This record gives sequence, structure tokens and C-alpha cells, in this order.
Amino acid sequence: MYIPKIDLFKDRDEIVAFMKQFSFATIITTKSNFPIATHLPFLASFKNDNIVLTSHFAKSNEQWKDIETNKVLIIFSEPNAYISPKNYDKKLNVPTWNYISVHAYGESKLITETDKVFKVLESTIDNYEVSYKQRWNNLPQDYKLKMSKGIVAFEVVITDLQAKKKLSQNKTVAEQNNIINSLSKSIDCNEKLIADYMRMNLCGKASDLDHS
Repeated sequence: MYIPKIDLFKDRDEIVAFMKQFSFATIITTKSNFPIATHLPFLASFKNDNIVLTSHFAKSNEQWKDIETNKVLIIFSEPNAYISPKNYDKKLNVPTWNYISVHAYGESKLITETDKVFKVLESTIDNYEVSYKQRWNNLPQDYKLKMSKGIVAFEVVITDLQAKKKLSQNKTVAEQNNIINSLSKSIDCNEKLIADYMRMNLCGKASDLDHS
């Protein structure tokens, strides 16, 4: 990913927290020099100081057959927002886009043991809807086993992590204020989130930014 120095996102713990918050990502592999992508929810964790991403394919999605023999790329790409030049002091400006994105490259391993596949499913439930866990526990075992055979679980050990925050770092504090205030008033959730990230991350001191 192209990352100018000013946009480089370095803090590993913060990057993992971002992946956990915006966990619906895109896994990309290649087959015969042709790119293939699937959109999946990922669980991010640390194991032996490695970042590990865990998810599962539908078994009928044959992309899983290629992940152990190729390096994979997983892209986390929320939130984002259009930035209007009306926020800038000078007329000689053009529109742009603010966003945060993480590209995680890694080596994959299929999870085939039944108990470990169940653990992936249960960890996913714990992450997204812990209140469903009791119902899951009460489902017939043969039904859960049948469901588990319809998926292919896997984990990816991350070997290269590239992260970017493009949040108008190259603009003046006044212009940053204009953008934050404009996005904060939007009805679009993505734009509000970008405003929040700008407040937390910009070079200007928090006390210099208008939080109204």
C-alpha cells in the first residue's frame, strides 16, 4: 500500500484494536495469476507475540483450497469520508478522501480438528453476540456438527502489517477544525467516525481543536 510518511500508522496495539473494531474485512489470494476475494469477519488476537487473524469460509467457496499455498492479503478499510475543498482556506484546492486502512499479509493454516473448529465458532459468537451463546449451547450436538462441516476454519499469522491514516495531517489546524466540524454534523456514520479519529490523532494539540 502506498503510504506517505505523514500518513503512516505505526502503533501495533492500536492497529489490532482497529482491526477488532472494524473486523469485517476482505481476504485476497491469487490463483493462476488471477485475484480472488472474499468478505469475512475476522477475529484478531496475539499468539506468541504474533498477530493472528481467524475466520472461516463456507466450504462451497473454493478459495480456501489456495490459502495454505499462497501468501494472503487481508484488507480492513473502514471508516472513510469525502473531504470537500470548502473546508480549506485557499481556493486553489481539490476534493480528497480521508480514511484509515490496514493491509495484513500473512501465512495461512487450515483448522481441521472438530474441537478447534467449534472453538472458532464459539469465539465468533462471543465476539459478536454473546447473548446468543446460551441458545448455541442448547442446540442439538448433531445439528452443530452438521453446521461445522459446512465451513472451513483457518488462521493467518501476520508477517507484514501496513497501516495508513489519511486524516488531513497536511492541513492547518484551522482547516482541520473546519473538516472535523463539518463531518461531525453529518448524518453519515462513517463521516462522524472520521471526525472522531481526526480529533484523537491529528498533529495539532487537542486543546487547539474545536470539539463543538
